[in-house]
Amino acid sequence: MRMNVPVEPDRTGLRPLSARSVVLSLLLGVHPPELPVRDLVRLVEPFGVGGSTLRAALSRMTAAGDLRRTDAVYGLSDRLLARQLRQDEALRPRTRAWDGDWDMVVITATGRGPAERAELRARLTALRLAELREGVWLRPANLVRPLPSGLARVALSYTARPDGSAHEQVARLWPLDAWAATARALLAEAEGADRPAARLAAFAAVVRHLLTDPVLPSGLLPAGWPGEELRTAYAGYQRELAASLGARGDFGGPRSHG
Repeated sequence: MRMNVPVEPDRTGLRPLSARSVVLSLLLGVHPPELPVRDLVRLVEPFGVGGSTLRAALSRMTAAGDLRRTDAVYGLSDRLLARQLRQDEALRPRTRAWDGDWDMVVITATGRGPAERAELRARLTALRLAELREGVWLRPANLVRPLPSGLARVALSYTARPDGSAHEQVARLWPLDAWAATARALLAEAEGADRPAARLAAFAAVVRHLLTDPVLPSGLLPAGWPGEELRTAYAGYQRELAASLGARGDFGGPRSHG
């Protein structure tokens, strides 16, 4: 069974955003990620979130540990600050010229429970590795990013050069046609969304999809790969949102918030 499958092309991930989702999308997009209540009231109004609904959401989010409050200013908790950092890095991945080498991670730890296994799989997927078979993860070595130091406790990492065609290896690891079809569907949804709430929902889905982009060397991608087009559309929405909302210059647009 294929393990590295993204959202199906006819399921773009669009859904109405709750008050919590709107607040998190906005806070995850500003640096530093904190806003006074008066600014939040103004910013969420175009997305159909009223003042009383916002205040109830802020209270619940603070109690749940999503937010911290200092006087009348709300900011992301430490847990979500770490998520913001991961997403900023993931949305703007740094690459290098590919020389044919592959990164390979082999899981060596045993006796882990289902929750630990699921957490490790999520970490490896976030590193844009793909699972060849159970416990063996790899990708072309074109990303500029160190593997987390804690990974050494549960896995060994290697530089490898597989036999055979790199294109065939990529085809086994990633369903690129499905990813590209979903990206194009999201672009169409974003273009057709004419209300602020619909556009925010569309671009929140764009962010979620970009986080699953394998960011492969250009020579291994099919013709017409829409990854850069999706990033360009997202960057345009960042500028649009900053201009239309009169937000601070460091506004970065919506982020995936789970």
